Amino acid sequence: MKDSLEEDLYVRSPLVEQQLTKVQQAKGKVTYDALVLDAKLRQSLVTIRSLGRRGMPVAAVEIASLIKQSSHVPTFASRWCHHAYIAPAYEESTHPFVEYLLQLLDDTGVRVLITSSDGTLAVLREHRQELEKRVRLALAQEPALALALNKDQTLQMAEQLGLGVPRGVMIKTVSELAAALREIGLPAVIKPVASWVWGEQHGQRLVCQLVTTADEARLAVEQLTQDGAPVLLQQFLSGKREAVSLLYAHGQMYARFAQWAKRTQPPLGGSSVYRQSIALPEDIGQQAERLVREMALEGYSEVEFRRDSVGKPYLMEVNPRLSASVEVAVRAGVDFPYLLYQWANGDRIERVPGYQVGGWMRYLEGDLLTTAQTFTQRGRPGVTPPAQALLEFCTDFLTPSGYDYLDWQDLRPVWVAVAESIDRLRQRLGKDFSKLS
Repeated sequence: MKDSLEEDLYVRSPLVEQQLTKVQQAKGKVTYDALVLDAKLRQSLVTIRSLGRRGMPVAAVEIASLIKQSSHVPTFASRWCHHAYIAPAYEESTHPFVEYLLQLLDDTGVRVLITSSDGTLAVLREHRQELEKRVRLALAQEPALALALNKDQTLQMAEQLGLGVPRGVMIKTVSELAAALREIGLPAVIKPVASWVWGEQHGQRLVCQLVTTADEARLAVEQLTQDGAPVLLQQFLSGKREAVSLLYAHGQMYARFAQWAKRTQPPLGGSSVYRQSIALPEDIGQQAERLVREMALEGYSEVEFRRDSVGKPYLMEVNPRLSASVEVAVRAGVDFPYLLYQWANGDRIERVPGYQVGGWMRYLEGDLLTTAQTFTQRGRPGVTPPAQALLEFCTDFLTPSGYDYLDWQDLRPVWVAVAESIDRLRQRLGKDFSKLS
């Protein structure tokens, strides 16, 4: 283990080296205020920057399988990333990853462990008791966490509280699909009950799919239920997508934030790539708080809603981990990564009385992909006509916006992200446009 750690990639600035030397002199070994998993994710870079700006020693981890796909990791390039660790993959077996993580925690001093992906979240839950002997996890307690990660149970609780819930039917096998389609109709959305499932040989992340025909529905159900996990067939809603983010602890709300997504990747129901901070809507603001309190879901959570054609909000899901869109909140004045750290570490949590409204954030690579996919998915429900999408993509450059990865005090990550994006866009756009030929 010692040799593998010594061979890990180091990314240190002079400021980091100075801070690290002080820590080593005081403790005799490296001590991190936080270890941030899922380094390839945008929210991980936001977390490193948030904590690092406060002079806190922080490090990041990514798994080897993702590094093999692309060695470009923007978080590793940040001036505030003290150390970049590459851990074994966990998709086929969690044991090597967990052993690596446990020894890393033993060999260093880590106060708080922060994760942002469905995969690592599933691993941490499985080995929670062992990990919590060494580090504080920035996760809600298990009963609330299990409830939030099960979409069916979340929707049942929401319905009991009087929240709007999409019409839906649980499906366990393809044989149940025909009856469900008669009840819900088409188009519809097929949504996995859990975003991460363990199959016989590996774990995988499942995503929702829009279906417009019975054949599409059958193929989607076959794919999503092949490891025995049930799915929900839900009514299709094409209205405005909004989200409320909260920091809840000790029976109190310490921070609230709302945003809406103008565009997402994929075009329907994916991660927001062009979003704006908005004043907290009274309806979904109250509903989100009531639900989180009822669930006793402490820490950070993002409660997603979609409105119908007349503006009525319907609950989509609750994410009990830092979301990819969190930077728009940070730039608006709600530093959720730092608040999450304070909560997990047992510190006094700062209250955030308000935030700036109207600020835009853009994830350019995802926005470009979304625009390209309007050509390959033209005519499908919820997809903007290609000409309109291309015009909006271009004219939105005239609107002042922040851009994911771009920070004038920390420029290296954006160049690494550009290199990664070029490789990924070449692959993705080639596949998308090949469908047109």
